[in-house]
Amino acid sequence: MAQETTMPPSQAQTTARASLDSGPILLHWQGDVAVVTLNRPDKLNSFTRDMHRALVTALDHVEAGGARALLLTGSGRGFCAGQDLADLDFTPGQATDLGELINTWFNPLVRRLQALPLPVIAAVNGTAAGAGANLAFACDIVLAARSASFIQAFVKIGLLPDSGGTWLLPKRVGMARALGLAMTGDKLSAEEAAKWGLVWEVMDDPLLAEQAMALATHLSAQPTRALAAIKQAIHASATNTYDAQLDLERDLQRELGQSHDYNEGVNAFLEKRAPRFTGA
Repeated sequence: MAQETTMPPSQAQTTARASLDSGPILLHWQGDVAVVTLNRPDKLNSFTRDMHRALVTALDHVEAGGARALLLTGSGRGFCAGQDLADLDFTPGQATDLGELINTWFNPLVRRLQALPLPVIAAVNGTAAGAGANLAFACDIVLAARSASFIQAFVKIGLLPDSGGTWLLPKRVGMARALGLAMTGDKLSAEEAAKWGLVWEVMDDPLLAEQAMALATHLSAQPTRALAAIKQAIHASATNTYDAQLDLERDLQRELGQSHDYNEGVNAFLEKRAPRFTGA
């Protein structure tokens, strides 16, 4: 099959493609793919407030730069161990308002990833625990190294899964498995996570970065309006009735049928050539 091609980014988008070369979040570009790396390897990339702020900045750059795919991964031997407990306002014997932490940082983050009008791929290169596991599951496609694992570790410190965990898990793995994962806090291997439908593909560790980039590059060459509509429709299906979902499909298909990429895709098929999708 011929390789799909895309139009080059606009001058404004190219100018906006800032990189972050140091700090708790790294951002670099490979073509139309924005690669965001969680970068606290000595702490298994666990989140602090400063890391959250840096990630917000990185995602702002991703959107301003006109990325057509986002690849999210971690540095070192882990993907993300969730919240760094040392960064909490914790005093023994006193109550802690974790709701404020979640409302300010974690909930906006997973909502933003799911709302981004472009494919978001998680390349899980090691441990994904607590909110780190649910951050990966909030992405559109999860690839995992064979050594990776997923742990709903919240119960080990007297908490429940957050960052969307109690919504995502039962819908993807069923009630019995969701309760088992949440109540035991047991480690789930990458291969078992794939069997349960939480991971798209598992691969040998040395292949993860290359294969994740290959997938992100492929998706960046696709009709991004269609990919955004796919995300919207599939997420809406969780709460829509069948009739409401049929109506949504109709409405989105009507919009896509009037797009440049639909016209280009059909013309390319009829002319037996590779399509040149622009996202318009």
